[in-house]
Amino acid sequence: MGTNRSQTSTVRVQAGSNLSFFEKYLTVWVFLCIFIGIALGRLFPGVAIALDAMSVYQVSIPIAVCLFFMMYPIMVKIDFTQAANAVRAPKPVILTLVVNWLIKPFTMVAFAQFFLGWLFRPLIVGTEVIRGSEVTLANSYIAGTILLGIAPCTAMVLMWGYLSYGNQGHTLVMVAVNSLAMLFLYAPLGRWLLAANDLTVPWQTIVLSVLIYVGLPLIVGMYSRYWILKYKGREWFEKQFLKYLTPVAITALLLTLVLLFAFKGELIVNNPLHILLIAVPLFIQTNFIFLISYVVALKMNLSYEDAAPAALIGASNHFEVAIATAVMLFGLNSGAALATVVGVLIEVPVMLMLVEVCKRTAAWFTREPEKATLRDPRCFKAFE
Repeated sequence: MGTNRSQTSTVRVQAGSNLSFFEKYLTVWVFLCIFIGIALGRLFPGVAIALDAMSVYQVSIPIAVCLFFMMYPIMVKIDFTQAANAVRAPKPVILTLVVNWLIKPFTMVAFAQFFLGWLFRPLIVGTEVIRGSEVTLANSYIAGTILLGIAPCTAMVLMWGYLSYGNQGHTLVMVAVNSLAMLFLYAPLGRWLLAANDLTVPWQTIVLSVLIYVGLPLIVGMYSRYWILKYKGREWFEKQFLKYLTPVAITALLLTLVLLFAFKGELIVNNPLHILLIAVPLFIQTNFIFLISYVVALKMNLSYEDAAPAALIGASNHFEVAIATAVMLFGLNSGAALATVVGVLIEVPVMLMLVEVCKRTAAWFTREPEKATLRDPRCFKAFE
């Protein structure tokens, strides 16, 4: 049963507690892996280039393998009856769609134009040639931020929902709906916001990324969960199988970061000031969208388990698709590509911060801990 809001005046309710040492300092490990990735890319550029070249339609095979092992432990924990229940309670999905497609792209344009197109313009000097036309670096950076703003997250948000003890069934439904919406809306919205009639959208990249990052671990997770529960039983599944599987998701996340920054770290090292300037509107955008979604979820009387992933999926971006699109449109060493890589640089630390915000503000919402992954007792901790 959920906890009434009236009870929270005397009891503080926090999502998540008793974290392991590894989980407690996850942000530290994230920054360490970013540093290791950049260092590996600098020390062994040939290895990084060779691994980065292993791709199909700009979808990196090494990163796809890492993301599979990041997603599978999450997928196998999902009680898919909760996903069915989510279809009958569509408010979180509607909130996510409105934020991702009617608000987020336009606030991204506004923040990018204000900071990169006006406030920081004197600091961003220089031009680059794209498809035979000379473009200012500032405009190229703005284009990259727009590509991030119109690419809602469809994979990593499962990790954020997992870490915040959210309703993974609802998160999965939101991911599926966003994936379909992106197939139809990414091209026209991008063409309009970029004012480029010849915008080339990497359809193969979008489809493959959704299938590989979400579809494959979903299918394997569903089947293996069914098989284990049928032949080994729930007790073995929860006490034995998951005991060894739980660290795999976070380890794969950290290895993904090492690979990403080994591949793209050169762009970051060569543009330290511009990295900081691009990061400002991206940081503000992420927090602004999260705040809007979280407050609206509160006003809609959503439970914490539904509100947290709804806000987190609105705040995060599908940077793999954004990077692939920027590279195809503007080139690997373009300002637009650099801006999308900065999106990766700030995404994980900022999202981990917002996950912590969710857990610490769970008392603002009614609680339905039975919706959380595995009904983990840590997801509902009441203390004086």
